[in-house]
Amino acid sequence: MTSKKRRVEVVVISDVHLGTHGCHAKELLQYLKSIKPGKLILNGDIVDIWQFKKRYWPKSHMKVVKYIIGLAAKGTKTYYITGNHDEMLRKFADLKFGALQIVNKLELELDGKKAWIFHGDVFDVVMEYSKWLAKLGSVGYDFLIQVNTLINRISNMLGKGKVSLSKKIKNNVKSAVRYINNFEETAAQMAISKGYDYIICGHIHHPEIRKIALKQGEIMYLNSGDWIENLSALEYQDKKWSICYYADEHKFNGSEQITENTLQALTDLDNKEIFKILVEEFKN
Repeated sequence: MTSKKRRVEVVVISDVHLGTHGCHAKELLQYLKSIKPGKLILNGDIVDIWQFKKRYWPKSHMKVVKYIIGLAAKGTKTYYITGNHDEMLRKFADLKFGALQIVNKLELELDGKKAWIFHGDVFDVVMEYSKWLAKLGSVGYDFLIQVNTLINRISNMLGKGKVSLSKKIKNNVKSAVRYINNFEETAAQMAISKGYDYIICGHIHHPEIRKIALKQGEIMYLNSGDWIENLSALEYQDKKWSICYYADEHKFNGSEQITENTLQALTDLDNKEIFKILVEEFKN
């Protein structure tokens, strides 16, 4: 990584889950140090207050917090949008600390187009498959991180590379795929009805940029992904949005990590389905 920082007009990150074993805080800090954002938008679940424990708060997690505060102190306009895992901050909405502001949602105008930005957990109460998010997206991480580490050791010994079991589950189990699609279309429908050009969410740990066309109209849907599996961020520069993956910009040797709550998801899956997913990973 070069010492020269990339200038980026707007950066959106979400679902960092500081305070959990699944968080790639070191990698996030490297990414943040490689850019010079005009606006930094933290789109929810940055600190995982649900799972916060005094006995697990590594120095690398605190370094991320300090660095973000440092950016704001130096004048970088920083918005902390509340999510479901840091929802207790919602009572502090509109509170400002210099250039840092806590909000529940955000509207931005970018080169004449309107962007509506919020975490996305609001859709859980109206969507049939929201249980998949709870199972695959966030309740812990510890147990299956250990399982995934063991799987990766075996995979590396066989020369197959790293495995991300949770990604395979989310990409292959019909109800999980349907949940993601429904989430994206629900967000698009709401944003179209309000006249926005962009709808930007987090929450489902699924980075995406795509145009969604519905009967009501069309809109550009974006999701910043997460810093558990995808290590991704949204960047806006030169009137264009793009997804920046840490793995594309840096040499990434960290083990793949997956959510602890996938344990419950695995128990809900048919054993043949789980076996099929694992077999597919080890095929040539």
